[in-house]
Amino acid sequence: MVSKNQKKLINSLYQKKYRKQHGLFVAEGKKVINELLESNLELHSLFALDTSYFETSKDKAIVVTEKELKSISFLTTPQFALAIFYIPEVKPVRDKELILALDDIRDPGNLGTIIRLCDWFGISSLVCSEQTVDCFNPKVIQATMGSVTRVNIIYTDLQDFLASLDKETPIYGTFMEGDIIYKEQLTHRSIIVMGNEANGISQEIEQLVSKKIRIPRFGKTQKTESLNVATATAIVLNEFKRN
Repeated sequence: MVSKNQKKLINSLYQKKYRKQHGLFVAEGKKVINELLESNLELHSLFALDTSYFETSKDKAIVVTEKELKSISFLTTPQFALAIFYIPEVKPVRDKELILALDDIRDPGNLGTIIRLCDWFGISSLVCSEQTVDCFNPKVIQATMGSVTRVNIIYTDLQDFLASLDKETPIYGTFMEGDIIYKEQLTHRSIIVMGNEANGISQEIEQLVSKKIRIPRFGKTQKTESLNVATATAIVLNEFKRN
């Protein structure tokens, strides 16, 4: 059974300020929860229709009814279980490898997909501007499908971070007027900056970019305005890794 205090805590974790205050986040669904349980994350509590499906200590697992699960779920259609995990500590950025940086990404689905892409392409550090959507937002967690446990995600003043880098470190930025990515000699020890869904890379960050690149359009009409940022990230990361 879910107590009033437990329900109050779970509902509060919808909001970033309470996630930060409590140091907790919510995950839902068998696959996602099991991925997180298999990582080094610490479980706070688990609420499930059948707790035997999960390998965890009994004192943290609570059997609930479908009605109770629906009352605490963030989803329109609850997915068997909901778990609360402790937010892990952030590790230092390893600056001698390829790093992805996000300038004000607002859509949870886009961020979740980008985190999965980092996991797929072996990008260990993802640096996010402070305005980028919280990676522990329930929608982001759902979209990462467990990849959030395998990528070190840092929120910082992106302008200060880029300005503090060794001047020999190339900073690539994606722009409509950039050089075609397929013709460039791409350096692995680099920073790749991807911009906001609507406005692209901000002027402040643009001033710090040392190399502007673009994905060319091959359509006959050339009328497609832009690519979805997650789609563009997949193409860019693939090209860097291919090189």
